[in-house]
Amino acid sequence: MEEGVYLATWFLIIIYLAFISLGLPDSLLGSAWPVIWPDIGSSFGAAGIVSMIIAGGTIVSSLVSGSMIQRWGTGNITLFSCILTAGALLGFSVAPSMLWFVILAIPLGLGAGAVDAALNHYVAENYKAHHMNWLHCFWGVGATMGPIIMSTYIANQNSWRGGYAAVAIIQFSLVLILLATLPLWKRVAAARKLEHSKNDELVQGDQLQAETMAKVNVLRIKGVKPTLIAFLFYCGVEATVGLWGASYLVGARSITAETAAGWISLYYGGITVGRLITGFITLKVSNRLLIRYGQVISVVGGVLLLLPLPISFSLTGFILIGLGLAPIYPGLLHETPSRFGRENSAKLMGYQMAVAYTGTTLLPPAFGLLATQTSLTLFPLVVIALLAFMLLSAERVNFILNKHSKADL
Repeated sequence: MEEGVYLATWFLIIIYLAFISLGLPDSLLGSAWPVIWPDIGSSFGAAGIVSMIIAGGTIVSSLVSGSMIQRWGTGNITLFSCILTAGALLGFSVAPSMLWFVILAIPLGLGAGAVDAALNHYVAENYKAHHMNWLHCFWGVGATMGPIIMSTYIANQNSWRGGYAAVAIIQFSLVLILLATLPLWKRVAAARKLEHSKNDELVQGDQLQAETMAKVNVLRIKGVKPTLIAFLFYCGVEATVGLWGASYLVGARSITAETAAGWISLYYGGITVGRLITGFITLKVSNRLLIRYGQVISVVGGVLLLLPLPISFSLTGFILIGLGLAPIYPGLLHETPSRFGRENSAKLMGYQMAVAYTGTTLLPPAFGLLATQTSLTLFPLVVIALLAFMLLSAERVNFILNKHSKADL
């Protein structure tokens, strides 16, 4: 028993490390883009193209991750995905032109999507709810470290390439850890299989129920469609702020590139700290309230960006947006079984992640196109609009479910 707990603890640490590595590349492009695009002879709005390709790769790999996990196992998929992302980041550090950014965005997106789906599925199935919040908290650790590393290299060496190379080295270090601990994945998987075999009758009953419910079109379940819309706008606004926040600060508020990158790291820091806190208070406060409070806080942060206040209020606005966004994504994921039935949750998880990645794919480049044609000063207005759509969609779900539960009484 003690050995099992020991293995599970070490295994969880490895999963957390993998999610740190997943977050590291997500914030690099936006924080460094103000100095990248003039250096490689590209255009300001081209970051949206790279972001769209990366997010498109995550959609493809997340949709096929289920069959890949069954065939090769979570450990092998995680290892291979980290090799893909590490190699892509190393390529970014020496990329001579925009064409290479476009090419390298493909393996970066494919690797990120596969490891994201694999680890989310594994933690949701094998660990308690608060571990889901902390899992995404460690993504925030990586996303916060990315701009800090990049701003340090820009400030000290005037080299965004050095920032990408440093993160690639970190990724390759994780690859070595995953390679060395690959047998641990197999041992833990065997232990889980033995544990599940003791509940054969329950499993068979669940499988029979799942087969019965498989014929149901989950998109017709009340509340599912507005939930998917909430996921779309959540990931859209999170990625838009991360990708274009530094460019807005440099272009519209006349802040230096290294300072802007540092401020965006505090935005991701708000997400990280918020998820760490959320993991502790989920036992006291319902997910529904946490999601609602988070949305209100993020809207307040957006308003601070919009108002003509001293520049320090913009920093506060970015931090509040991050803190507000923190509980929303893991909270919505965790609510899936209780809202729409455990028998439907597996299929809905896949739909939710695919729609979320679609928001990441389409909305940031859409703002890049808008800003190129008009002005970066529209950034706060766009952020508030996306937050408002997310809030309205999430509250629409609550209204539908409350109405449905009253009708059942």
